[in-house]
Amino acid sequence: MGLITERQDRGGYCEAALAGAPADEAGAGNAVLHRRSPLATRRSVLYVLCDQDAFVAEDLVTWYTERGFHFYVADLREGKPSRQDWFGKLDAASRQLRDGDGIEMIVVSGHAAGAVTAALWCDARRESGVADALILCGPLLARRLRRGLDIDCPVLVLSPSGGQAGSKRRAAAVSLRRRGDGAVRLGAHVTWLLLDAGLPGQAPDTGDGRRRFFDEMGRWLGAYMYGNLRDQLL
Repeated sequence: MGLITERQDRGGYCEAALAGAPADEAGAGNAVLHRRSPLATRRSVLYVLCDQDAFVAEDLVTWYTERGFHFYVADLREGKPSRQDWFGKLDAASRQLRDGDGIEMIVVSGHAAGAVTAALWCDARRESGVADALILCGPLLARRLRRGLDIDCPVLVLSPSGGQAGSKRRAAAVSLRRRGDGAVRLGAHVTWLLLDAGLPGQAPDTGDGRRRFFDEMGRWLGAYMYGNLRDQLL
């Protein structure tokens, strides 16, 4: 399995230690958790957790794995690493997926602080093609970014309506800039959707809000995929 040096079960996930990942004092973040899809697939999601992010909701993991994505979690919440340490650990995770596990398509995702870190990493590694798509949920971009980014893969941003992305309760597609507490440029292929409910990190919503969250992700991913995958997503 290439870069894997150790495996153990952890709360329904398999834990794989990453060779080549930078170590901090607590040794945190040097493993990636993953849940395998029951389908034969070479597609995956790499979900980034940072700072005070809550762990991934089970229905999100199930939604992806049922649609032919292996689900990986890079949990960087422990310790006090630098941003470059985080990037180094994400680099090691990306190598593990592609070189060790034979993954051909990586969708990078995250919410809140993890979404900001995912965006910064994809921008810093744009020449390496670490991500085939980027999905950001409720990112606090204007508070964390001092400059625009130049992410080369398609980006979907899902933000709460009435929050920092705007006050109107509607969905909107934004290509380069957004309104609110500052203009943030992410790249040339960005879709911005404002949702009333259902985002990770918000209060649990098992009704229409959560269904719309999944529907919007499925439609967006389907627009960049084709064949059997598009049918599975929709």
